[in-house]
Amino acid sequence: MAEYLSKEKVAEIFKEYGGSESNTGSAKGQVALFTYRIKGLSEHLQANKKDHSCRRTLLSLVGKRKRLLNFIAQRDINEYRELIERLGLRK
Repeated sequence: MAEYLSKEKVAEIFKEYGGSESNTGSAKGQVALFTYRIKGLSEHLQANKKDHSCRRTLLSLVGKRKRLLNFIAQRDINEYRELIERLGLRK
């Protein structure tokens, strides 16, 4: 079912996108973490089409990521563009 992330993987994501491992409150780090989780849930739903609980979780994560991206875009548009480029969003 859902993929649980190890502390090491979460720390690695926040170190790459949030600046440091302990900076778990950074918006860029949270967007990166949500993107990683969304990819995993999407793969799960490809194989398990009737898993509605997972689908609901996926939709809530997409909404949270969208709100955080809007926050980043309002604060600094160049930072926003760099982040979506690094994460491979909006093809």
